[in-house]
Amino acid sequence: MHKLAGIELGGTKTVVSLGQAGRIHERIEFPTTDAHETLSRALEVIEGWREDKPIDAVGIASFGPVRVTREAGDYGFMLDTPKPGWAGADILAPFADALACPIAIDTDVNAAALAEHRLGAGRGCSSLVYLTIGTGLGGGVVVEGVPIHGDLHPEIGHVRLRRMAGDGFAGTCAFHGDCAEGLLAGPALAARLGTHPSRVPPEDERWLGVAQDLAELLSMLVLTLSPQRIVVGGGVANKQPHLLPAAVARMPAILGGYLRDCTREHLAGMVTLPELGDDAGPMGSLLVAARALDRSLARSLEGPSPTGLI
Repeated sequence: MHKLAGIELGGTKTVVSLGQAGRIHERIEFPTTDAHETLSRALEVIEGWREDKPIDAVGIASFGPVRVTREAGDYGFMLDTPKPGWAGADILAPFADALACPIAIDTDVNAAALAEHRLGAGRGCSSLVYLTIGTGLGGGVVVEGVPIHGDLHPEIGHVRLRRMAGDGFAGTCAFHGDCAEGLLAGPALAARLGTHPSRVPPEDERWLGVAQDLAELLSMLVLTLSPQRIVVGGGVANKQPHLLPAAVARMPAILGGYLRDCTREHLAGMVTLPELGDDAGPMGSLLVAARALDRSLARSLEGPSPTGLI
C-alpha cells in the first residue's frame, strides 16, 4: 500500500495526516499561525513519519485564494488573502525542497468535495458542490470525480445575493461587504445577530434573514451548476442544525416553480450535511496526494491512469 501524507491548511488550524486514499492512520493538529511557522511544523511532522518508510506522495488542501493550476508560474503560491503572514507565500516550496516525492495542492474545499464525492454523502453522484461555512465561506465543485479549477478555482463565498426586503445588514467581507461570506460566515453572523450565534434560539426572527440568504446561495448553485448533491459543512451549519432545513424550505419559493422537479422533498435529499464530518478535509488532502502519485505513475508508464484517480 502507498504511504501518503496530507496537509489541510485551514484558517484557524492545520491537520497533518498519514494514511492511504480513503483511510487515515494518524493525524496531528495544531493552530495555523504565519506561513513559515505553520509549513515548517507540517514538514517536521512528515519528516518524522518517513523515518521508517518513505512517503510516496504529499497532498496539500489549503485555504485560499491559492494558485492550483499546475501549469501556472506561481503554482502553489497564496494570492491576496486577508490572513496575516500568508499573502504571497510559496506553500509548495518547503515540501518540494525537502521531500523527493510527488506533491500537489488544491483548495481545502475542493479537497473536502473530493472526499465527500468519493467516500461520503456524494457516493454514486456524478456532480457535487461542497460548501463550508465557518470562519469564512468557501465552495468546491467536483464533476465526474474531478475538482473544477478553471482560471483559478471556485470562489463561491464571494458571490452577491438577492437580499430579503428590509434587511439592511452591510456585511463583514473586507473585499465585498455583503457577499455570501460577508453575510453567512461565523464572524458575519456574530455581527449580524449582535452576539454569538449559539446564544440566539432557533425561533428568533433574526434567523429569518440568515436562512433567506443561505437559500438564495443554494438556489443559485442549483440553477448554475445543477449538481446532484450539495453538501453543507463547517461550524455554522453543524452548530445551528435548524439553519439548513430552514433554508431548504425557502428554496422552492425562490426557484419559483421553474424547475418542476425541485420540490421541497427533492431539495431536502439534494442538500445535506457531510457524512465525513471533520474528516472531510484530511481525507481530501490524502486524495489530493493520491492524485499526485497517480499522475506521476501515469507519466512514468506513458499510459492510462493506473489507479483511476485522474
